[in-house]
Amino acid sequence: MLLNWTVMILYNYFSAMFVGPGYVPLGWTPEKSQDCMYLQYCKVCQSYKAPRSHHCRKCNRCVMKMDHHCPWINNCCGYQNHASFTLFLLLAPLGCIHASFIFVMTMYTQLYNRISFGWSSVKIDMSAAKRDPRPIIPFGLSAFAASLFALGLALGTTIAVGMLFIIQMKVILTNKTSIESWIEEKAKDRIQYYQTGETFIFPYDTGSKWKNFRQVFTWSGIPEGDGLDWPVRDGCHQYSLTIEQLKQKADKRVRSVRYRAIEDYSGVCCPVTKGVKTFFTTPCTEEPRIALSKGDLILATRGLKHWMYGEKILDSATDGGIRERGWFPRKCVEKCQYDSETDQPVDGEKKNR
Repeated sequence: MLLNWTVMILYNYFSAMFVGPGYVPLGWTPEKSQDCMYLQYCKVCQSYKAPRSHHCRKCNRCVMKMDHHCPWINNCCGYQNHASFTLFLLLAPLGCIHASFIFVMTMYTQLYNRISFGWSSVKIDMSAAKRDPRPIIPFGLSAFAASLFALGLALGTTIAVGMLFIIQMKVILTNKTSIESWIEEKAKDRIQYYQTGETFIFPYDTGSKWKNFRQVFTWSGIPEGDGLDWPVRDGCHQYSLTIEQLKQKADKRVRSVRYRAIEDYSGVCCPVTKGVKTFFTTPCTEEPRIALSKGDLILATRGLKHWMYGEKILDSATDGGIRERGWFPRKCVEKCQYDSETDQPVDGEKKNR
């Protein structure tokens, strides 16, 4: 049984790694040209982003139904390998639970006749088992320490990977991805901020957990659909989610605040020269840092107490300008006189827009 766990874990692990998530074909456009107005255009892939697809900076491609980029499989988790990745997250804790049971029973049976209880102390004789015949595999102090260490690893893996499995199952049963859950949260925030009275309904949730489950897990191992077109629930548009993404992109530009660099920053993750607080509060994320030179303009979209995230304007302030996005220390920049991208005063303007 333990070998069976090992084979299934490795099979699903390497399937998730080498099968990959599936990528939007380079140069892809929707069948109807008028549908292009509902989609975002990827300049890197030179194609439109299909519904539920996102561009991955690590893979440098637009990934179909992208959930996240996993460093453990050195690939994205998406349309084609979502089932294999989730099965790996299920089988790894089950195999570790089985291994933990073996370790516990091994230590119990080996220590049963070695422990003596006194009035004030407990003694363990690790020299040899007090029985005849002697065990085939001696269980000494080194074996006990190795078994205890392996038990800790097995229990730690069970808890850590098991929590990831629960998170993945929650999004699968609602037919979402981790990115789409975040988009839904931002949609609620946008509607509440502007008080538009809209109601955002996630279009891909069929309303049945079983149907949502079957879109990922099939007997053939091949997920339903082609990764480009997706069935939507009644009352929703085929491009409801992409339209919401365009609204959020426009809203991000409205809310962005313009800053000017007053200090140079090399782009390192933990800068020593920018203060102790900046050094120890560096964002725990795979998102990049951007190098700054004195006088650079940055459009900040979000931030922490000592760090900010934004886009550095490299070419011009127009929509077609080239921008580089990433984190930078807050103390390296100062707010410009006008903090919207359109160089207009913001007093009372953001709320109206």
